[in-house]
Formats: sequence, structure tokens, C-alpha cells
Amino acid sequence: MSEIIKVENLSFSYGQSEILKNISFVVEKGDFVGLAGPNGAGKTTLVKALLGLLSPTQGKIEFFERKHGVFSDWGKIGYLPQKNPTINPLFPATVSEIVSLGLLSQKKWPKRLTAADKKKTDAVLRQLDILHLEKKMFSELSGGQQQKTLLARSLASNPEILIFDEPSTALDPESRESFFSLMQHLNEKHQITIILITHDTSYIGRYANKLLYLDKELIYFGNFSTFCQSDKMKSYFGKYEQHIICHQHN
Repeated sequence: MSEIIKVENLSFSYGQSEILKNISFVVEKGDFVGLAGPNGAGKTTLVKALLGLLSPTQGKIEFFERKHGVFSDWGKIGYLPQKNPTINPLFPATVSEIVSLGLLSQKKWPKRLTAADKKKTDAVLRQLDILHLEKKMFSELSGGQQQKTLLARSLASNPEILIFDEPSTALDPESRESFFSLMQHLNEKHQITIILITHDTSYIGRYANKLLYLDKELIYFGNFSTFCQSDKMKSYFGKYEQHIICHQHN
């Protein structure tokens, strides 16, 4: 399998406060990684470092076997933050217009949408089964429909990896189930690599094939099928490990 992301000895500090310490892992093409850990573990900080939004104190990051400093093909990476600061829920735009922003971001000046772009927009809306919503105002959508629209925007540039920060927080149980099933479909059928921040390790284990458990240091990285037998996990959770993690996962 080809390497999508390689992280070596990554550390990050805010002043004297160390947030991440000596993190190393490799994400391969087709992986679905659940990124978990307690509050304050450094999960969002790690994602921001991967996206180049924060500069590590030490260590290195590679995307597609290219060093972070020279990597420029950001269209290969789709990102959906927990709270999207660029789109107000009341923003006066249609679903189709929101999704087309994912194509405009990749264009050089002058940024114009073409007939081919409209076909791409329609294709991704059809893929997510929301083409019937294309003329609906974003503000009129349910939480699940808004999440799918923002996902469609991320998919518009045909990324090879998707990174999510707690994408199901505001969704009801039915919408959450639909969203994760969709993630599984994109991962298995389209070989899109996924990294998804979550607090629910038992739930994400139904969909992800790997777990990256973080608590400032790397507690565990590997297959969900073997993490309950990991000495590091047993040491970290102690006598509660089977009840909190493995029992629910099974």
C-alpha cells in the first residue's frame, strides 16, 4: 500500500505547555482511521499540524511522500471542521452554490465556474444522494443535509483523503448512522482515505479499520481488531479497558 501521510517524532507546544510529544505513525491509501482520545489530548492540534495550520515544534510530516514544506497539491485533501467558520448556517446560497465553492478554491485567477464544473457539482450531489436539494437554500436544510452539503463541497475537488473533526456532533442518531455509512462507502468503494476525530471509540470501530489513540503521546496506533490485546492500551485503561472499549466494540 502507498503512504498517504507519514508523521515522525512530531511534537508541538504552546509556550511551555507541551500538547503533542514524539508522535509517529503512517496512514496508507485506503485506511479509515478513527482518531480518539480524551479532551485536551491534542487531537485537533494534530489535525491542524497535518493541514499546515500549525508549525510543529519538532518532527516532520510528509504527504504523498513529499515533505510538508514543499507539498502544494492541497486539492487532494478534503477537510471538514467541527464548526465551519467559513459558512454561516443562514448564508444566502443554494446547495449547488455551496458545493461549487470546493471547485473555486482550486482555481487560479480569474476564478470562474464552467459547464464542466457544473457537471462535477451535479455528480458529487448525485453521489451523496442530494441532487434533489441543489436549488434549496442552505439555511432551509436539516443538520444532516447541511453536513452532507459541506461534505459534497469537500469532495468536489476529488480528494484522495478526507479529514473530519467530530463530524457527527450535531447530528441525530439516524443522520449519524447515515453519515457514517456514507463514509464507509466512500472508503471501501472509492478508496478515499479517511481520518476522523471522534470521542466514541466503540461506535467508530464499526466503520474504521484503524485506531489512533492519543493523549499528548501516542497511546496506540493499529488495527481495531487487535487494539484490545495491546499492552499499551491495557496499561492505559487498566481494569476499565474491557468495559469501556472492547466490550462496546465487540
